[in-house]
Amino acid sequence: MLKVVDRALQGDRISLAKLITLVENDPVEARKVISAINSLTGKAHIIGLTGPTGAGKSSLINGLISELRNRKKSIGVIAIDPTSPFSGGAFLGDRIRMPIASLDKGVFIRSMGSRGRLGGLSRAASDVIKLFDACGKDIVLVETAGAGQSDVEISKMADTVMVMTTPEGGDDIQIAKAGIMEIGDIFIVNKADCGDADSRVYEIRMMVHSLPKRDISWEPEVIKTMALNNIGLNDLCNIIENHYKFLKETNLLFEKRKMRKRSELLDTFKEIAVECVVHRMNEKQRFDLLIEKVMNNELDIYSAVNQLISVLQGNQW
Repeated sequence: MLKVVDRALQGDRISLAKLITLVENDPVEARKVISAINSLTGKAHIIGLTGPTGAGKSSLINGLISELRNRKKSIGVIAIDPTSPFSGGAFLGDRIRMPIASLDKGVFIRSMGSRGRLGGLSRAASDVIKLFDACGKDIVLVETAGAGQSDVEISKMADTVMVMTTPEGGDDIQIAKAGIMEIGDIFIVNKADCGDADSRVYEIRMMVHSLPKRDISWEPEVIKTMALNNIGLNDLCNIIENHYKFLKETNLLFEKRKMRKRSELLDTFKEIAVECVVHRMNEKQRFDLLIEKVMNNELDIYSAVNQLISVLQGNQW
């Protein structure tokens, strides 16, 4: 495995693809991979893009990649598609919508299924970001599954969060709802040639003014684009660069990444702690017994959880 890691760090795309597959499918091996590359991370600008299905996220990323490549940036793309709750599969069609970028050796695109993870992301997305970062990508673009207003997990992973909508993306009340509209550093009104784009821009600006500022002195930008025609994408790149510069100059980049590590630490601890407890209880066939006691009302949920915690602490049960 370490040989594959070395080849990936030297620029071998096949080795990088193998490592991404590994961290997607094998959490135990993933921990070894991330441990091996951890010291090389922290250099890439991580950009998240979220918004409703059909807003044109993949088309915008395709055009944005061209603009960023013109600025000599190497790019990793993680495109999340919803996973079917019935078959477990996902369409993973982003390469179809990013034809030019797919052929560029300075760009690595990976489509991933959400695999039931809420918030529009895949469980392995954080590790894949680290892989791209360690392998020297200047920018990592993460496109969420686009399920709707609850796709806020990206704000925990990205330095810059872009929220996309369209001129026909809902009424005034819809756009002002809490959730996805509260996490944006940059708002994009795509398909600006459809409907009343200026009204949509005005609505978003009014909404932004009504919300508490998350970042000192950064006023979220609102921009109109027509991704299929590459209109507005050069200006969008400038805004992205300005936001990243702002984060570094104000030390907010450090603070954001500190909060990200805190969240990741807690999430990973929960995941491994649950694995550990379930494994230890299954060894003695006690997990099913605990569930039966809860079903028979011999134990309430909180008491049952306390017994799980007792197992985690190494106590006998």
